[in-house]
Amino acid sequence: MRYFLALFALAVIGGVAVLGFRGDISRQPPRMAEIFSDLNIQPKLRPQTTTKFGGFADGASSRPYPLGTVAQKVGFADNTTYKDDAYNTGKQGAAFVEVNPVPVTADLVKRGQERYDIYCQPCHGAQGDGNGITKKLGMTTVANLHDQRIVRLNDGDIFNTISYGKATMMGYAGNVPVGDRWAIVGYLRALQLSRLALQADVPAPVLEKLK
Repeated sequence: MRYFLALFALAVIGGVAVLGFRGDISRQPPRMAEIFSDLNIQPKLRPQTTTKFGGFADGASSRPYPLGTVAQKVGFADNTTYKDDAYNTGKQGAAFVEVNPVPVTADLVKRGQERYDIYCQPCHGAQGDGNGITKKLGMTTVANLHDQRIVRLNDGDIFNTISYGKATMMGYAGNVPVGDRWAIVGYLRALQLSRLALQADVPAPVLEKLK
């Protein structure tokens, strides 16, 4: 009997030493949790402390905001500063701007095509007709960008849709910088002209070369 009591006492002492008392407050994790952590306890940096992790020159664990994270205080990824204006919102007051505020050049359209191919083509298709790869996978609600309803939209309205999405389309404000969104708008207009323009819309010198 005494051996049983001795073993029981050792088990109780060992359990208390490993697990501690109920209600104890400590920054140290329970010892058993280190044995069976199940990823509940992971290495981390406490804020406002120093660290050698990553080789940061200042040794601080708290890092500055990445560029563009807080738009009101930090510049965007395309080196602009946020202002509540037509360039950043696509609106002049409460109304969408009618025309792209960025000069539409060949370089802008080329950049827009590159961004379109990355972010828009999977759903809207290379031609903008809504026949992208996602349609083959069952997404049947993709808009045809040559639809007259969309053709007649102001450029600012299209910019707003790219930024914040519409219906089943997600917004891309977090992925595509403001300048690239306007570039996509410029390319989309070129894409629409390629499908819907009349012969009378082609300048005479260009028309002569086509003939």
